[in-house]
Amino acid sequence: MKYEVLGPLRVTGAGGTSFISPRKAETLLAVLLTRADQVVSTDQLLSEIWAMAAPRRANAALHVYVSQLRKILRGPAGSGTSPIVTRPRGYLLRTGRSRIDAVEFQQLAQQGRAHVREGRYEEAAAAFEAGLKLWTGSAFNGLTDSPLVYGYAIWLEESRLECLEMLMETYLMLGRHREIVGRLRKLSAEHPMRESFYRLRMIALYRCERQVEALEVYRAARKRLTDEVGLEPCQSLQEVHNAILLGEDPSPTRMRTLAETGPAAAHSA
Repeated sequence: MKYEVLGPLRVTGAGGTSFISPRKAETLLAVLLTRADQVVSTDQLLSEIWAMAAPRRANAALHVYVSQLRKILRGPAGSGTSPIVTRPRGYLLRTGRSRIDAVEFQQLAQQGRAHVREGRYEEAAAAFEAGLKLWTGSAFNGLTDSPLVYGYAIWLEESRLECLEMLMETYLMLGRHREIVGRLRKLSAEHPMRESFYRLRMIALYRCERQVEALEVYRAARKRLTDEVGLEPCQSLQEVHNAILLGEDPSPTRMRTLAETGPAAAHSA
């Protein structure tokens, strides 16, 4: 069985792919997946599903949603064993041999960072690409009912952006700058406050002998940052700008740091 959360929440098994409804049952599964193989207390589940507006018979409704999920996760004709286990204080989603795409994504990103540290850039690029292909939309498709799920989704999105950044840096290390100029333009437009994409775009443009355009990217980024948040560009962006002005090839400067540290906002269990 495979649980997919890097897009619409769905479950794929022997009987095909299932989307979860109603919405609160979907939220219940999402919460259990963020704490896979850990007991989530009944009180926490009630809080995550209904916040401060739990109805009088919330416990009974929770049991109904658990039963619905068990029926779906057992597979065709209810032939399998449900991965949702009842515990004295709550419930646990046992993964066993099942896969969660978010976990696979994290593993592939870690493999990519390890390859970077070893200077194996082709293997690193392949790992980053495989991880990013798992994404079919935003994490949990924007499900925000549960604070726990919402926080986890934000962390996953940050991890995705850092994986994209590392992939672009890896392409630069491989001399594939011409391939990524257009992609970096799109990324910097989609994430205008993320200075790393401006920096990488400037490097790619410079290596394509488009120095004037690279400098224009810096001017546009600086104007946006100073106008909207009142800050000058970060040091690494300024260093790339200065290198281009001096006619020096600006190398990716954060590659090793990202490979060693991973996502800046580590998700705490």
